[in-house]
Amino acid sequence: MRRAKEENARFVVDHNGEPQVVIMGIDYFIRTIALEHDVITRIRADAKRKRKHSISSLEIDREIRAYRREKKNGA
Repeated sequence: MRRAKEENARFVVDHNGEPQVVIMGIDYFIRTIALEHDVITRIRADAKRKRKHSISSLEIDREIRAYRREKKNGA
């Protein structure tokens, strides 16, 4: 993952000789494949301005648990 991120390396992972997934850095993915739309750029800038652009692993885990609770309760 370090090479994918820092060196823009891309790796194809196979299973029994059949390609399954590609590993690449997110910046490279956005620049070459996803090509950010203007709205995504504005959302990112707004999140950064509001200091909401980073989230801890603990916060991610809490969000996942809350989402799963909602799904389980039919919300």
